Amino acid sequence: MDWLVSNMPIISLAIGVGLLLFLNMKVKLNSVLALVIAGIFVGLLNGMELTSIVDTIKSGLGSTLGSLALIIGFGAVLGKLMVDSGAAQRISSTLLDKFGVKNVQWALIIVGAIFGVSVFYEVAFIILAPLVISIAIEAKIPYMKLGITMVAATTLSHSLFPPQPGPTALVEAYGADMGLVYMLGIVVFIPGVIAAGIIFPRIYKDKDRPVPPLLEKPKEFTDEEMPGFGISLLVPLIPAIMISIATIINMFIGEDTFLYQLVNFFGSAEMSLLLAVLIAIYVFGIRVGRNMKEIMNSFDGAIKGIAMIIFIVGAGGAFKEIILDSGVGDYIASMMENTTINPLIMAWLITAMLRIATGTGVVSAITAAGIVGPLITTFDVNPVLMVLATAAGSNTITHVNDASFWLFKEYFNLSIKDTFKTWGMLLFTTSIVGLGVVLILDIFM
Repeated sequence: MDWLVSNMPIISLAIGVGLLLFLNMKVKLNSVLALVIAGIFVGLLNGMELTSIVDTIKSGLGSTLGSLALIIGFGAVLGKLMVDSGAAQRISSTLLDKFGVKNVQWALIIVGAIFGVSVFYEVAFIILAPLVISIAIEAKIPYMKLGITMVAATTLSHSLFPPQPGPTALVEAYGADMGLVYMLGIVVFIPGVIAAGIIFPRIYKDKDRPVPPLLEKPKEFTDEEMPGFGISLLVPLIPAIMISIATIINMFIGEDTFLYQLVNFFGSAEMSLLLAVLIAIYVFGIRVGRNMKEIMNSFDGAIKGIAMIIFIVGAGGAFKEIILDSGVGDYIASMMENTTINPLIMAWLITAMLRIATGTGVVSAITAAGIVGPLITTFDVNPVLMVLATAAGSNTITHVNDASFWLFKEYFNLSIKDTFKTWGMLLFTTSIVGLGVVLILDIFM
């Protein structure tokens, strides 16, 4: 009985996830209902008070939507305006002309890596998803092949490189040299993205799928109807540029200045996306001859198309909050504290377990660094490699408690099973390969 009580956090997680999968896949219950019911069940198993369960669900849903609702909404509108104006087709046709069908995946790796470093993952995904579909249609190849490539590049660069919050926090926690993190991070990134973004799509067989309704192109545009390539690429990059500029300026100014307030207002994901949408309304709407009613129809269509996605992401946040409050993270941390395995493997393993359990990459990375960081002086290991091993662990396979899992599933119109086979496997591949490269680097450092 004591064993059952002490291990209840991890047991309840397994039961909760099993219940969620059963309700969604067998009973065919909507994902929002399944997530909330599973969350309530996990809370009850951990002895949470009934009113506390309600408060936790509201807190998790509110905090998740508070940080993601505008990002997902504005990102979807920006993508829809690009699709409806021909901007996405212009980028895709130009990339195909320059790189060719055989090499277009390499172009997506470059674009995905840039967005992954520069903006929040959700922003990068929602902006790039319509582009992936457009390129796939132009090239007459399955969109999932390119979608896996884009997501592999975006998620891996997002996990490895500052100024993203996860790797930035790891640099500080381990006392690592940020310049070396970038240099060796590239060494980790290249084989990881080749394995997950180039090789895995060739092995994965079930790629032929109809274009998701949300991302269907309204028409085939002529060359004269489409905006230019430069402006088509610049507008969706506005959030990346503004966020990057804000990050750089913040290194040189104090937090108590008006300039700091101004820079971080326009450098926030929400405001930079709002500005990009306003510019897109003109550039991809008025300037190409569309009237305001037509432009707002695109706006409405984008919001209607992702309304259920936003609700599902919020419900996923509620489920995650129940898991966090049940003590799963603390349980895993205490379980791993006294281990004697290789510190790089230990850092990766703790982070991966926390990511799988909590669904949050930044939380798992920071928590793992808090466990391993104080012990780093006793390890004969390079702090930069500890950063990269932990970052690789934070990018491992995730499931129904991760908002990004649902974003991938709903946007590409996949079943949960197929999401595990695509999203899950590509993340697992980048994580395992990343750890392997770090261990090889450790031999020479």
